[in-house]
Amino acid sequence: MTSSPLDNLVRVGQLKAEPPAQAEIDGLIHSGTVRLQDSQLTSLCMESRFDLAYNAAHALSLAALRCHGYRSENRYQVFQCLAHTLKLEPLQWRALSQAHNKRNLAEYEGGLDVDGALLDALIRSAQVVLNGVTALGPVHR
Repeated sequence: MTSSPLDNLVRVGQLKAEPPAQAEIDGLIHSGTVRLQDSQLTSLCMESRFDLAYNAAHALSLAALRCHGYRSENRYQVFQCLAHTLKLEPLQWRALSQAHNKRNLAEYEGGLDVDGALLDALIRSAQVVLNGVTALGPVHR
């Protein structure tokens, strides 16, 4: 019998198996959707838009992981799991990975150097994640 990649991550302590909770998933999707919408407000500075889009992508990615019955406390891990939870294409994964690296530099070193191309790619990727997690529908127990 073969194990799923997500089950393998549970075995090595990278993920936790936890039954999905629809209210939590709905809250994450709502939070991600609102942030994604706000990230497209061109009246905001690029750094604020980046922060909104990044946090939208994370909330939506976590919702996808929770739909499958897993949890991670590691932001990067949540994005990595998109290959399994939503079959995310490499183009979107690379944008989320770059955004994660930029976010970490901002959080831990104090500087955020965002360019328009990365912001646009991040917003597009977050939209793909939103579409994917919405297509999963309600969790079934």
